Amino acid sequence: MRTQRVISVFRSLQCLSALLTATIPAAAGGQVDPAYVKSLAAPGKSVLVVEYYDPGGKIVDRKGFASATGFEVRSPVDIAVDAKTTLRLYGLQPCTGDMVNQREGFAGTCSDYAKQQLHALVKAAKVVFCRAFLTEKNAATQDVTCFGYYNYPGALDAVDNIEEQLVSLGALRLSKKQDGSFLRPDLEAAEKIGQGGFGMWADPRVQQR
Repeated sequence: MRTQRVISVFRSLQCLSALLTATIPAAAGGQVDPAYVKSLAAPGKSVLVVEYYDPGGKIVDRKGFASATGFEVRSPVDIAVDAKTTLRLYGLQPCTGDMVNQREGFAGTCSDYAKQQLHALVKAAKVVFCRAFLTEKNAATQDVTCFGYYNYPGALDAVDNIEEQLVSLGALRLSKKQDGSFLRPDLEAAEKIGQGGFGMWADPRVQQR
């Protein structure tokens, strides 16, 4: 039953991705080669790879990690790689306070809801593939954009941008600069989909915050 539920969730994600593809010229965080991301998978383990880029967009370094138990989600936007390094999904945040989504049977804090959704995406991924600028390489907390590879034989085989999925499902929303513009304008279309009544946006109180 658990596997069927996860597959159902990701089929919904695929439908949302199709809508996003029609409105965004490039996926959040740029394009990735699905075949390459899939090739990083290792039997019986969860794999996490971070690639570091120079200002010209050239890959200058790469770090890889593997875990038999998966990677820990520490907050609504933080994925722990090891005891010293945390990856932070750039430009996103949960709503503030509490929220209720009756369709999903959730009532609690915005942070708890977002953390649950991120945990589900990270836990189900065979590969978490992230990108960051070279300046982030040695930081304890690194701003990244990440993709997940999900595979259930005969049902699902996809590489999806994790931030795009979280925003389109209303788990997270876009952070803003001091001037009011979005830190991640590439995900504006995803947020508009979420605001249609998904996740946090199912609670009218969130609309007013």
